Amino acid sequence: MNKIIIIGGGAAGFFTAINAKEQNPDLDITILEKGNEVLQKVKISGGGRCNVTHACFEPKELVKFYPRGEKELLGPFHTFMTGDTFEWFDNHGVPLKIEEDNRVFPEANTSQAIIDCFENAVATLGIKVLKNHGVTAIAKENDQWSVQTKNQKFTADQLVIAAGSSPKAWGLASDLGHSIIDPVPSLFTFNIKDKRIIDLLGISVPNATMNIVGTNLESSGPLLITHWGMSGPAVLKLSAFGARILAAKNYQYNVSVNWLSRPTDKIVNVLLNLKKKQPKKQVFLKSPFTEIPRRLWERFVAAADISEELKWADLSNSHIDKLANQLTKGIFNANGKSTFKEEFVTAGGVDLKEINFKRFESRVHPNLFFIGEMLNIDAVTGGFNFQNAWTGGYIVANAIAQK
Repeated sequence: MNKIIIIGGGAAGFFTAINAKEQNPDLDITILEKGNEVLQKVKISGGGRCNVTHACFEPKELVKFYPRGEKELLGPFHTFMTGDTFEWFDNHGVPLKIEEDNRVFPEANTSQAIIDCFENAVATLGIKVLKNHGVTAIAKENDQWSVQTKNQKFTADQLVIAAGSSPKAWGLASDLGHSIIDPVPSLFTFNIKDKRIIDLLGISVPNATMNIVGTNLESSGPLLITHWGMSGPAVLKLSAFGARILAAKNYQYNVSVNWLSRPTDKIVNVLLNLKKKQPKKQVFLKSPFTEIPRRLWERFVAAADISEELKWADLSNSHIDKLANQLTKGIFNANGKSTFKEEFVTAGGVDLKEINFKRFESRVHPNLFFIGEMLNIDAVTGGFNFQNAWTGGYIVANAIAQK
């Protein structure tokens, strides 16, 4: 009987074990989890609802959400894709739903539905789950894997490392001869202290365009003002695609924000038109742009050196230009970062050149597999990191079951 050891009791580890055992009931599978609880990231994902995947159904489009892994995941996504994820969970009693922003959650609206599904499956299939079994050493002995934990020693014919973004697990992979790309934070928010946004917690705009000054990094999408600075999809996409560049800058950089995602000259024309059409109205009193909430508009007006009592007719061309620039070319200094909610994602891990992505198998050692955040693969927020876990887990399960 083939013995399989899976290191890591998270989403990728459980998904691999369940699929492998369903395809080959003769496998002897053990999951080793270092903590006293399993599936902890599943539990907190999506605010406790578990953002299972994203409603993007074309592999060529899906890979664009992965700053690292875009090229490598194209083939795997043709094997197990978003639609397959829907079908898999539906077949296992957890129907999924698509929300307005294309994020996908269990219809039950709780991550517990996913946790119960996985735990019931491993119990039914006879997969052993051992908690408090942190791995301390891995070695190859007579074509078998020797896995040492704090508690005991295990042997396995095939070894799967699905331990997430774990420095300890990366160290074990390095000891086996794999190259590790140094990890840096990927999904994070921008710490910005600026009088234009201070005390505007919770105010958002639907589609801002942001870029990191002096780089080609740019993203568009909803932008949210928080008590520490800026967040929202536009910020998180920038943080993911710019993870290494921003780390090299020690998280100190300037961000240019176009709050309307429209050209400056077009906004100048709108403002000039307002000067003609409503000359007697006070500029300060009402935002002429539905996308810009009044309190934020007031800050931009003040930043353009327009006093509260001035009417549209009073504005000089200099005032108009300054206001248009505040709306479309505002420069904000970022100094530091904050973790996005409780979800911590890293850029870094096992070098992708050392993996055969037809099987997610090591090119250094046969019968050694890496999946999920162990690899130098990460994505923007929205369910994409979980899709990487499901796809990798399914393909590794196929490889193991066929052996």
